[in-house]
Amino acid sequence: MIYLVDDDAAVREALVLLLSTYGKEVRTFPDAAHLMAHLDPSRPGILILDLRMPMTSGLQLMAQLAAKGISWPAIMITGHGDVEACRRAFRAGVTDFLTKPVDEYVLMEAIATCEAQLTELHAQVETGALLSQLTAREAEVLGYVAKGLGSKQIAAVLDISLRTVDSHRASIATKLGTPSVAEQTRLWLGAYR
Repeated sequence: MIYLVDDDAAVREALVLLLSTYGKEVRTFPDAAHLMAHLDPSRPGILILDLRMPMTSGLQLMAQLAAKGISWPAIMITGHGDVEACRRAFRAGVTDFLTKPVDEYVLMEAIATCEAQLTELHAQVETGALLSQLTAREAEVLGYVAKGLGSKQIAAVLDISLRTVDSHRASIATKLGTPSVAEQTRLWLGAYR
C-alpha cells in the first residue's frame, strides 16, 4: 500500500494513474489531518509526502507519525526543493527526496527501495512477535545458544540442571517454530544486534 499525501489534486491524480500502471495500490489524502484520521497502523506501507502543504508540512507529518511509533519508509516530493530542505528530510528519515515533476523511473526506483525497507520492517515485527513468546529464562538460554554455548555450558553458567536447559531449548524450538540452532541464532541476532 502506498499512502500519498499532497494538497494538489492534479498531482495526486497523476501519481495514482502512474502508480496504477505498475500495479500499485494507492490511497490518497489532501493533507496530513486526513491521513492521520484514516491511517491504519496495522497496514504498514510506503509514504509519499509533499514537503510543502498548508497547515502541516511533510516533515511535520513525519514527526507526528514518529510520535505514534510509525516509521514507515517515506519519499518526500516537492516543487520547491533546496539543499536545506533535502538535508532536513534525510535527517527526518526519508528514503528519497524527489522534485516535481517526478520522473517516473526515479520514483519507481525509490519505491523499490522503500519496498525492500518495508519487507525488512515486516521481518523485524514478525521476529519480535516470535521472541516475545519466550519467557525471560528462555530468552536468556537462547542468548547463550546464540553465543555458541552448548547445553552443558549453559547449565553451568545459569547454575541449573542440564535437563532444565534441554527443557527450555525444546520450548524455544516450539515457540520459534524451528529446532535449527542456526535459525534460532539468526532470529536472535536479527532482534538484538
